[in-house]
Amino acid sequence: QVQLVESGGGLVQAGGSLSLSCAASGKIFSIEDMAWYRQAPGKQRELVASITSGGRPNYADSVKGRFTISKDNAKNTVYLQMNSLKPEDTAVYYCVVPFLASWGRGTQVTVSS
Repeated sequence: QVQLVESGGGLVQAGGSLSLSCAASGKIFSIEDMAWYRQAPGKQRELVASITSGGRPNYADSVKGRFTISKDNAKNTVYLQMNSLKPEDTAVYYCVVPFLASWGRGTQVTVSS
């Protein structure tokens, strides 16, 4: 079973940047698609970005041009670089292996106006 541990969340002012990391255990990392989801208070979880095993990214329309997902297979780590943050980006961000339905515990991102 894969284990996912997120880090890098915090409090930032609107317009600022944060970088999230997700360290994954297990040798399957390099052959799996990975994703970041988020859940804001009172809202459903939503897909933020995903990346295929081959490194092809996909983004929600709300974050295109501001967020970048990447992965380092050697380090078993996936990243989410978040720039030009907005208050509506405030949420708990989760690292996910969709095929295995594996979720991390999440990391809080709070953007103040």
